[in-house]
Amino acid sequence: MASPQDPDQAQGETSPTPPAEHDTNPSEDYYGDDSYGEPATSGAVAEVPPEEPPPTAVDGAEGTAPPAAPPPAPPAGEAEEDQEEGRMLRMSFLDHLEELRSRILKCLAGIGVAFLLSLIFANDLWLIVSEPATAALQQLGVKDPRLAQITPMEVFQTVWIKLPMLTAIFLASPWVLYQVWAFIAPGLYRRERHWAGPFVLCSAGLFILGGLFAYFVAFRYGLTFLLGIGRDIRIQPIVSVTEYFDLFVNVTLGVGLVFELPILVFFLTLLRIVTPRFLIRNSRYAILVIVLLAALATPTPDVFNLMLFSVPMVLLYFVGVFASYLLVLHREERRFPWRQVLYVVFVILAAIAGLVYLAITRYGYRPAPHWPFLTR
Repeated sequence: MASPQDPDQAQGETSPTPPAEHDTNPSEDYYGDDSYGEPATSGAVAEVPPEEPPPTAVDGAEGTAPPAAPPPAPPAGEAEEDQEEGRMLRMSFLDHLEELRSRILKCLAGIGVAFLLSLIFANDLWLIVSEPATAALQQLGVKDPRLAQITPMEVFQTVWIKLPMLTAIFLASPWVLYQVWAFIAPGLYRRERHWAGPFVLCSAGLFILGGLFAYFVAFRYGLTFLLGIGRDIRIQPIVSVTEYFDLFVNVTLGVGLVFELPILVFFLTLLRIVTPRFLIRNSRYAILVIVLLAALATPTPDVFNLMLFSVPMVLLYFVGVFASYLLVLHREERRFPWRQVLYVVFVILAAIAGLVYLAITRYGYRPAPHWPFLTR
């Protein structure tokens, strides 16, 4: 007879237990011990929370979820503008003052060099500056058309100090305007700094053009009118060197600054303060202000000299409006129809040239060096 077997041995033979394998399921070790370090009971079964199923979005026939698209990167231009704006905001007030001091010293250095160069030609420059007075006195029938010296220091201060300084301001105007642009350029974006060359050239050119207009047109006619007021009432005109040069400086510098009107309009549009539509809509008020400024700036009260000052200023205003319109077109990435406009301008100039040729050949007119440039 077979001896009875041990119940545990019989149970082991019928259902053998596999040996325990360690580190095969980390989740059992984690859930087998609680957070207080006490071992879990041998009969307890740790409950593992079910894992969330993967996304069910189907990518083609494979059934896999597509990877998430990365966020779009900002354009390179905007990133550079943000970096530049950050650098601009980090500039302290003392840094601005130091930059302003440096630019002012450079402006003064440029004017000083031009002043020294002007001293070499001081006598020749005075002959050029005094020529309108000589022409006006000769036109009024004065036998000795020379300016008068009233005080001993008058000629020295005018010819050797004031006149070279005035000449130096005109000669150094491109350098001074460049320093002005260099001071405000750190506050602009990179694409706006490309206007440096056109700004310097246009500003200096308009300033010098205004001085030439004052010398050849406005100052000559105004001086002739002023000196001829007392001709019929037995008044002999005697012009002092100081008084004449002070009037010359006021007119030339005033007209030179007035000719900067297109640059002012352009910068107001660049800073988005005004628009071309706003400027055209309020042009009548602008013309009224221009006429009032011309009445204050002109040395004579007559209508002819008032028109000599106001008409160029009005034209310059509309030139500035046109420049601001080109700026708006550039911002909106549109183009101006240059070909059609140039064709219209060519037709108008051809018509004017035909009329002048007809007046000279058929009606006996001849060219003249002064207004209206045609005489019989």
